[in-house]
Amino acid sequence: MRIDIITLFPELLKSPFEASILKRAIDSGKAEIEFHDLRKYSTNKQKQVDDYPFGGGAGMVMQIEPIDRCIQELKGQRTYDAVIYLTPDGLTLNQKQANHFSTLENLILLCGHYKGVDQRVRDHLITHEISIGDFVLSGGELAAAVLCDSIIRLIPGVLGDESSALTDSFQDGILAPPIYTRPAEYKGWKVPEILTSGNTPKVEEWRDQKALEHTQKRRPDLLK
Repeated sequence: MRIDIITLFPELLKSPFEASILKRAIDSGKAEIEFHDLRKYSTNKQKQVDDYPFGGGAGMVMQIEPIDRCIQELKGQRTYDAVIYLTPDGLTLNQKQANHFSTLENLILLCGHYKGVDQRVRDHLITHEISIGDFVLSGGELAAAVLCDSIIRLIPGVLGDESSALTDSFQDGILAPPIYTRPAEYKGWKVPEILTSGNTPKVEEWRDQKALEHTQKRRPDLLK
């Protein structure tokens, strides 16, 4: 998978991709990440990529021309399956979407800033608009990193145990059950006996029940 990220602040994005699972995916060749500084596609000496909104109002707006120049240059090199704009008013990211994006080959992510982008970018250049929650960040970089993590970890071979991702919360529409590890007893707090019984069918039955109870308590909306 290749992900090209268009941003005003490439340095803000690099750190998440230099450690842990994301770095392992890149080093193994399963994921390729490139950062593209939008200012390089500006047509004026000041490298300006924003301007005041028509009609007045507070804040600045990212211009269409540098964004279009960057996207068209990228599209001249390969075919993209999706061009995703990270924006607070986009469709809220969920596991189903992460699963879908993880099956694609080439993605472009556009990180918004200021008051957002010229609407013509959204109307003519973008295929998907994604939000990571009902709140506003200073820019789309952190949201892009979250989206990349949610996608890349699902690529076969990235996780040490490929079945691990299949048992995550939301994969089957409910939350994951409680989990425990050694020691079986600590300060008098004991692991449920069923988990140390070795009875696999009963363990799975217990997990299914606890997952349902956990979902009912924390996220009943998922069961509707």
